[in-house]
Amino acid sequence: MTDPVTLALTAGEPAGIGPELCLQLAAEARQPGVVVVAARELLEARAKKLGIEVILESWQPGEAATREPGHLSVYHVDGLASTEAGQLNAGNSQYVLETLRIAAQGCLDGLFDGMVTAPVHKGVINDAGIAFSGHTEFLQELCGVERVVMMLATEELRVALVTTHLPLKDVAAAITPERLTQVTRILDADLRTFFGIEHPRILVAGLNPHAGEGGHLGREELEVIEPTLDNLRAEGMTLTGPLPADTLFTPHWLDNADAVLAMYHDQGLPVLKFQGFGRAVNITLGLPIVRTSVDHGTALDLAGTGKADAGSLQTAIKVGEQMAIYRKLAKES
Repeated sequence: MTDPVTLALTAGEPAGIGPELCLQLAAEARQPGVVVVAARELLEARAKKLGIEVILESWQPGEAATREPGHLSVYHVDGLASTEAGQLNAGNSQYVLETLRIAAQGCLDGLFDGMVTAPVHKGVINDAGIAFSGHTEFLQELCGVERVVMMLATEELRVALVTTHLPLKDVAAAITPERLTQVTRILDADLRTFFGIEHPRILVAGLNPHAGEGGHLGREELEVIEPTLDNLRAEGMTLTGPLPADTLFTPHWLDNADAVLAMYHDQGLPVLKFQGFGRAVNITLGLPIVRTSVDHGTALDLAGTGKADAGSLQTAIKVGEQMAIYRKLAKES
């Protein structure tokens, strides 16, 4: 496959570090083409504040994205209320969501091979009277899919989640055979399609301490997780578990696995973020498009200081490019 990859990059919350992370990309040549989906005046204001010399090139559908050092392709989006760094403004909320809509629709329409997202601020969007729980749910609705899966990854480790942003008291009830089946099927399928793994090997964590200790520390493993995994193994999946989460994240298990499936947010992600924070990537599986994101938030206290680290964004772009290439190869085969 010789066609170059073009990724849409949304600049995220205007008051946060997203705009300057986008500008940092212009410091050197890029392998994939990147089109920043943002208000031109936002990028200009942040570049001026930080003393960054960059040429912003207006991008139109069908054009090649620039890869030159010192240049950025920009898909301009109207509606920005404020360019001020570090100061949230609810008036920017509709604009932020419009950047996401344009990028995602562009992927669905074939203008982009994938999208990468800088962080947004959920609270200020909700303060504007807009119900918004995050990128993942927004893209799930826009793409019209029943279930999506959050996976964070570094070069050494991939961790997907059965449940995401739920209070701990609600997790057990949310782990149903139907949900676990959907999530595992999506994880297995997308490891094949987007990562080129022919036969994914997935480690599955138990819910309870010691994976339930044979039912003495909880019966979810016996009544829900184990029967569901047996059914999925009958479909040809390679699944190991349920395993105690306190020993799963060790070389004994990880050296022979392609991904870990954790039952809830704080079971799997602390390990991954300890292992690779700042160079990890957030990936949404189950979508008909490629979507990656940074592993951090808007960092309002760093916005406009020039101290923001673009490492996670660079990783998100690299992984987004790789996923887009594997997807194209899968379609061609």
